[in-house]
Amino acid sequence: MRAVRIDRTGGPEVLTVTDLPAPEPGPGQVLVDVEAAGVNFIDTYRRGGVYPLDLPAVLGSEGAGRVARPGPGVEGFAAGQLVAWKEAPGSYAEQVLVPAAELVPVPEAVGATTAAAVLLQGLTAHYLATDTFPAAAGTWALVHAGAGGVGLLLTQVLKLRGANVLTTVSTPAKAELSRAAGADDVVVGYAGATPRARELTGGLGVDVVYDGVGRDTFDAGLDALRPRGLMVVFGGSSGQVPPFDVQRLNAKGSLFLTRPTLRSYTRDRAELLARTEEVFGWITAGRLDVRVGGTYPLTAARRAHEDLEGRRTTGKLLLVP
Repeated sequence: MRAVRIDRTGGPEVLTVTDLPAPEPGPGQVLVDVEAAGVNFIDTYRRGGVYPLDLPAVLGSEGAGRVARPGPGVEGFAAGQLVAWKEAPGSYAEQVLVPAAELVPVPEAVGATTAAAVLLQGLTAHYLATDTFPAAAGTWALVHAGAGGVGLLLTQVLKLRGANVLTTVSTPAKAELSRAAGADDVVVGYAGATPRARELTGGLGVDVVYDGVGRDTFDAGLDALRPRGLMVVFGGSSGQVPPFDVQRLNAKGSLFLTRPTLRSYTRDRAELLARTEEVFGWITAGRLDVRVGGTYPLTAARRAHEDLEGRRTTGKLLLVP
């Protein structure tokens, strides 16, 4: 089978397509024929060495496809069944081994492309808006990178829960996409987000800031919060937030800060399935729109990473074997 591998860390140029032996499923594993693999910022962190990997390594962790063969002792999955996963190392490939505990059934009405595009980012949007900060009618949220994969989904989930949403985007075209997802107000560029947040809330500040950008937006984001507001740093597309003096949270009004991960919000299979079923339910009911911003063959994985890191895309990027 073909797969996208790195033999050393670095820029997108280290991504190479290579032929590897087809994997064999062991106990507790399912061999899946990949129909689409999600391209995520965490893949760029792993490629660049921010999150270390044992090399050589096949990148990718999210995708959807059809069950080829369950491993010994695996029950509940059959050959040909449509499935998806958010965490299976080596998903940039024609076949991948997925732990059965990570695999979720996908309704045929959702399809492989949409499932691969929504699972990781849709579950992220779900836990951010329902648990990290339980958004409700009347609350104000600032969402950075509102036209990105998570941003578009998070905006929609926040609106489903009745919240008011201010987003930031990098271009006027992306502003229109963010508004179409339900944003109440959009700022082009990061610099104007804090004064606009204050203006929209009568000077008080927003209840929560969702920051997947990191270094470039963190400091101003703190200034956009109301007293006892919550800063949620869930990514670092501009770089990781440097260490800082926690007394700043005191001085700015007893602020809260969290750095959540999806793994902590899907700690057991029951929680994983409950979140997945609600997200897929919103899709089949027409309440959640999933935007695929680009599809690339495995041989164009480098270009996919360049487009993602260059912020030339909106929505979700997929590799299609």
